[in-house]
Amino acid sequence: METRPRVDAGPELLLGEARAGKLVLGGVPAQRLAAEFGTPLYVLDEDRVRERCRAYIRALHRHYPHGQVVYASKAFCCMAMCRLAHEEGLYLDVVSSGELATALRAGVPPAHLLVHGNNKTAGEIRDALRAGVGRIVVDNFYDLELLEALTRETGGSADVLLRLTPGIEPHTHEAIRTGGVDSKFGFGILGGTAREAVGRSREIPTLRLRGIHCHIGSQILDRAPFVQAAEAMMEFAAWMARDQGIALEDLDLGGGAGVRYLPDDPVLEIDEVIGAVADVVRQRARAAGLPLPRLLIEPGRSIVGDAGATLYTVGSIKSIPGIRTYVAVDGGMYENPRPALYQARYHSVLADRLDEAPAATVTIAGRCCESGDVLIRDARLPAPRPGDLLAVFSTGAYNYSMAGNYNRYPRPAVVFVGGGRARLAVVRETVDDVLARDVPPA
Repeated sequence: METRPRVDAGPELLLGEARAGKLVLGGVPAQRLAAEFGTPLYVLDEDRVRERCRAYIRALHRHYPHGQVVYASKAFCCMAMCRLAHEEGLYLDVVSSGELATALRAGVPPAHLLVHGNNKTAGEIRDALRAGVGRIVVDNFYDLELLEALTRETGGSADVLLRLTPGIEPHTHEAIRTGGVDSKFGFGILGGTAREAVGRSREIPTLRLRGIHCHIGSQILDRAPFVQAAEAMMEFAAWMARDQGIALEDLDLGGGAGVRYLPDDPVLEIDEVIGAVADVVRQRARAAGLPLPRLLIEPGRSIVGDAGATLYTVGSIKSIPGIRTYVAVDGGMYENPRPALYQARYHSVLADRLDEAPAATVTIAGRCCESGDVLIRDARLPAPRPGDLLAVFSTGAYNYSMAGNYNRYPRPAVVFVGGGRARLAVVRETVDDVLARDVPPA
């Protein structure tokens, strides 16, 4: 029998493509991006982000035409991203005056904004009221007290949703579970505080209770928790109609859909999730004799997460015989704290050596003064060399948005790529930027 030589297809790419053994992102060679904009560098594939937005809208309109997709801007927020989401027909949820201002300056209409947060300040609520946002999501009784006082003070009013915790425990890291009984967020359905919140909100004449909201967690790769949350929320909606005479206008089921961080991670089919949730809402509404509410969903990570990559330059390499080899890059936990916070895992390649077979198992370390500043453990790569360009995939969500200035490192730039072109979305910080708000000693 004739045997054919084995063809090595090269490392699996979660973003971009290989051309002549080199990584190309959005039609732009990674090496060119690094040379023009420097490293570390956040890169976002604009075409993939737009397609994800459109896929959500298509799925929602197919299964539940009376709905609205809302981008969870906490995943990645800058003016360019807010504008993109708005252009694609998404509303935005914002959590702070900073995110609110970013969306407004990007041209997002205030009516298309939902304001979240478990400890909104009086200043943040004033900003939201002054802007005229579409919905304020009430998280607790303190929110209600502030809203009552501030609407009375300004002579205005507010449309609100009540955030509920339905008691759902999805199988995800405890740091990103938000819908269980033990959560800092929302009014508990199981404990009775959700019913109390409905009564209290109706006592405030300047508030219009438009609906209910929940968010059960993040990086969820199973549709069952979303279905369970929809069932719990519709059961509560039936109580609101039956016992309180309130017809639900908005049902906001939040976001939380996960993305692939490693090549063998499962893929959550968004169309199936939305279809299953839409079936629950329709069936429960029909059984309770309720009009169909507007269904809102709030994807964030699943819009931008695996549409992003971070480029690094390899620096020092330290081999400890019999233990491990540390490969240090020019970034770290200051621009990607997720591995340190909750052991997030990533996939990487050497961007200019895709045609070389893996020859080493190494630990990718950052340059912060912390032993825990490790980005990837046990990465399989061609033997790295100083000056190599390393690409880490699926960094579009909760990397830029969580970055800081630990060790006074400036934060990286953000570049959007697509159609062979690159455009700067966020300028790289400088040391002068980091020092700008220091008060010089006398």
